[in-house]
Amino acid sequence: MEKENPASLWSERVWRYAEDIYQKILCSPFIKELAAGNLSREKYLHYLSQDRLYLKEYFRVLAHVASRIHPDEYAADFLRFATDGITVEQSLHSFYLGEKVNDDLQMSPTCALYTSTLKSMAYEPVEVEVAALLPCFVVYQRVGMHIYTSASGMENNPYKAWIETYADEYFEKATARAVEICDSLAARASEEIQNKMTEIFIFCTRMEYFFWDSAWKLEKWEI
Repeated sequence: MEKENPASLWSERVWRYAEDIYQKILCSPFIKELAAGNLSREKYLHYLSQDRLYLKEYFRVLAHVASRIHPDEYAADFLRFATDGITVEQSLHSFYLGEKVNDDLQMSPTCALYTSTLKSMAYEPVEVEVAALLPCFVVYQRVGMHIYTSASGMENNPYKAWIETYADEYFEKATARAVEICDSLAARASEEIQNKMTEIFIFCTRMEYFFWDSAWKLEKWEI
């Protein structure tokens, strides 16, 4: 990694590396058509079904962080992220999936890679595990707000509930808190751990791109 201003926050530095990936996410066909309300129902339901499988593991990793992180205030934050997230996501998935939930659904290759990566962070310093979770906060909040503030015809968009969930003020506050915790951990961490935090944040930001791309392609196991 190139030298950065040591006075700047870790989250500011890492986002400069991730900005190009984020711009590619905004330009991806899945996000562009979702914003326009033209995304096919088949592709959206493929995404949402895989997202449901992803989040089952994501919330467990949030809870695992709560069991490791200090001080207790941070542990309480991560438990709240997990419990609040379960409530919101279950409501959102139920709204769109209804009776279409398939508990026997297999993870796509992309979903399996992403969740396996997150679970493997249990063997890394807690700062790195937290950094791996952060893109799911930051990227979704930024994408949701971008669509909400720039897309036209929002009232008639069939994905309005999804967009409003991630543009919501409560999710924005939760994201800001997660970023704040990451910055606090990074400020006390060694340069080696900070570099690991940056590397995993960038990797998981890429996975956010590929997760939506896999839904666009209706990805499945070929063998």
